[in-house]
Amino acid sequence: MYDYIVVGGGSGGSVVASRLSENPDHTVCLLEAGGPDKSILIHVPLGMAAMLPRKINNWAFETVPQKGLNGRKGYQPRGKTLGGSSSINAMLYVRGHKWDYDHWASLGNEGWSYDDVLPLFKKAENNERGGDDFHGSGGPLNVADLRSPMGINNTFLEAARQLQLPMNDDFNGATQEGVGYYQTTQKNGERWSAAKGYLTPNLDRQNLDVITKAPATKIIIEGKRAVGIQFKHNGKIKEIRARKEIILAGGAFATPQLLLLSGIGAAKDIQPHGIEVVHELPGVGENLQDHIDYVSAYRSPSKETMGISLGGAVDIFKAIGQWRKERTGMLTSTAAETGAFLKSDPNLEIPDYQLHFVIGMLDDHARKTNLGYGFSCHACVLRPKSRGTVKLNSANPSDAPRIDPNFLDHEDDVQVLLKGVKEMERILRAPAFEGIRGKALYEMDLDSDEAIIEMLRNRADTVYHPVGSCKMGTDEMAVVDPQLKVRGLEGLRIADASIMPTLIGGNTNAPTIMIGEKAAEMISTDAQQQLEMA
Repeated sequence: MYDYIVVGGGSGGSVVASRLSENPDHTVCLLEAGGPDKSILIHVPLGMAAMLPRKINNWAFETVPQKGLNGRKGYQPRGKTLGGSSSINAMLYVRGHKWDYDHWASLGNEGWSYDDVLPLFKKAENNERGGDDFHGSGGPLNVADLRSPMGINNTFLEAARQLQLPMNDDFNGATQEGVGYYQTTQKNGERWSAAKGYLTPNLDRQNLDVITKAPATKIIIEGKRAVGIQFKHNGKIKEIRARKEIILAGGAFATPQLLLLSGIGAAKDIQPHGIEVVHELPGVGENLQDHIDYVSAYRSPSKETMGISLGGAVDIFKAIGQWRKERTGMLTSTAAETGAFLKSDPNLEIPDYQLHFVIGMLDDHARKTNLGYGFSCHACVLRPKSRGTVKLNSANPSDAPRIDPNFLDHEDDVQVLLKGVKEMERILRAPAFEGIRGKALYEMDLDSDEAIIEMLRNRADTVYHPVGSCKMGTDEMAVVDPQLKVRGLEGLRIADASIMPTLIGGNTNAPTIMIGEKAAEMISTDAQQQLEMA
């Protein structure tokens, strides 16, 4: 019996388990479906290039065929280890725009405005540049500048200057718009995941148990209260119980899947699988949102890029020695080192698309390899209007969830992506890239919007930011209230990206860590109030 059970050791769950166990009077159990974060591929930043396209610390999900992508299935890599996707992602520290959180508050989510959440971002952060009005110092999540950025980034920045685009050296500061370097969740040239920052230093706490390779299979409900978790461990079905609360933090796919497997959701989504409806909650698995993204890739003669060749193999061999000795060099790269937040229309209040410039040729999530050197650039729609779902494929907890992002269903998403890709190509074809830019992997006719849109439908896919499938709110489709409590049930909260009512304008790891911080504060406050009333 524990006071708190946290289901999922990713970006939200690592934070919640760590913060709750700071109080020695709280007993906490963290269940993680994946293994421990021991792999060298996790801690060497560029190791993500090996994990992203394969089932290495990665669930490697697929979507259902996407009508908006000409019937193609999308790819959905998700972290399968302590730290969750923060252990396999590109480590970019991005919070989104002030507007995003003020928008959440305007939807009825009291306590979630930018002014409300900024202190939580700062509490989590240890920015190596130092603390200021926008950044924290001394928090568990280390944020650093790149140690060994590749020279090709300067070409990207110069190309943007040639087009009179604004520069920005801090996407999380006073202004988001502009072109510049990303900061990263790294420390001393190593990945600094949520697990590394929040769990690893605290694994010796007597009141914290972390159980890995323990996928949850069911939430145990008695009356209208969540009292325990059923999970699989070492080939056996086991059960643990919670005195106070259970916190779900499996992410935008696993959290709605577990709720539905437990009979919590819409009857139409549960009963066809032979599962008894325990609590009718129609919003479970609805409202899925993700950043639809297109990648342009070019070959290049420049050795300031990464490539697959005999020379590239020698470079990697040298880089291994450099990383082992100094924690510098190519292996500290995030691959996407510079980027931009830009507007598809100058009259817009805030940026509506994002660029990630990549120092190698990226093709189909690195699942296709191309010999030679080159570079790539992503363009993604920051606030898509398309809405998808996460449902069950079967009543078997071991089966993957049924993921349908419904990409490019809304025409506005198509138009924003079209404009973003055209501007991205303007940058990549600017004079700064002359002599560096070779042949495109996929030629694009920039004079024909129809041809570009067809290319988008044939090649666009996620940039790995699914959210919203258990949204926070006060309407009938909300799954949790602004306190992150599951509506209509006691003792059950959610603390992951699934609670986002709308997708934020940027990468989602830092916001999910913030959600974990806020959840832990609210849970601790409630516990203290109950203690005072006892």
